[in-house]
Amino acid sequence: MFLSNITLFLQIVEKGSLVAAARDAGLSPSTVSERLAALEAHFGVVLLNRTTRAISVTDEGRALMEGAKVILSEVEDLEARIRLGAQSLSGAIRISAPCDLGRAIVAPEIDQFLLEHPAISIELLLSDGYVDVVGQGIDIALRFGAITDSSLRVRTLSKKQRITCASPDYLKKHGTPSKPEELKNHNCLVMRFGENLDNIWRFGIEAKAPEETSLQTINVRGDRVTNDGELARQWCLKGFGIILKSELDVGPDIQTGRLIRLLTEYTPSSIPLQMLFPPSRAQPRRVREFADRLALRFQSTEFEFE
Repeated sequence: MFLSNITLFLQIVEKGSLVAAARDAGLSPSTVSERLAALEAHFGVVLLNRTTRAISVTDEGRALMEGAKVILSEVEDLEARIRLGAQSLSGAIRISAPCDLGRAIVAPEIDQFLLEHPAISIELLLSDGYVDVVGQGIDIALRFGAITDSSLRVRTLSKKQRITCASPDYLKKHGTPSKPEELKNHNCLVMRFGENLDNIWRFGIEAKAPEETSLQTINVRGDRVTNDGELARQWCLKGFGIILKSELDVGPDIQTGRLIRLLTEYTPSSIPLQMLFPPSRAQPRRVREFADRLALRFQSTEFEFE
C-alpha cells in the first residue's frame, strides 16, 4: 500500500488535482484524499499545499517526487528481471527533444529500441522552448546550448556547427549574401525559444591564426518567426528566407542540394548538444541504455560539406 500511495501521489502532481487523479486511477476523490493524508502522516510533513482552485508541491513533496520516480523505476526493473529474465527491459521512458531533431533522429532510434525491447513504452515530447525536466517527469531531455538549471545532470554529446543556408529558389530571386552584414538586406527566418528571440546571429571570421579570429554580430529580421524548428526548415526549403540551424537539422538538405550553405568563410559559433537528466542519484537501466544509444547515434552523425 505504501508504494501504491506514492504512485498515487505522483499521479496527483502530474494531473494537477485530486479529482483528476481519482478519475485516472478509478478511485473516488475521498479515497484519494485519505490516501494522500496517510502518506503525509507517514512522513510527518505536508507534501501538497491544497486550495479550492489548485495544488502546489512543497519542498518535501518535490523531494519525494524526485526520489519516488527512481524507486518506482527500480521496482519495475526488478519485476522485469524476475518475470522476464535478466536481459529484459520494461517500463516507460519520457523524452523531450527539439522538434526537428526529435523527428529526424530520436524517433527512428525509438522505433528500433522498441523492436528490441517490446516491454518498453516511450513518450516523445517535441518542443523547441523551455521544458521543466523535473516538473514534467522527463527522463531524458535533449537541448542545444548552455544549460541554466544547475540542478540537472548534464551529459555533453558533441559540439555541432550552426549553418546559414537558403534554398536555390530564394537565392535566384534575391541574390547570395557574401558577408554577414548583407543579411540585413535579406528575409531571415527567426526562431523563438520561449521568451527569447534568436535574431542575433554571431559569425566568426576564419583566420590563419587563432588570435586573428574576430566576431561579428548581426541583428537579423524577416517576415516569419516560429517556435518550431521543423517549420522554420520547411519555410526555408520553400524559398521564403534564410535560416541559421544546426548541421544536424539541415546537413542532409545541404548534401542533396535542397539547401545551399552560405557565408562559408564566416563560421557561426558551434553550440554543444547536451543530454539532460533529473537530479536523481540513479537512473533505471532502460533510461541508461536508451541514453547510450542516442549518444552513439549523435557521435556517428557527421556531415562533410564542400
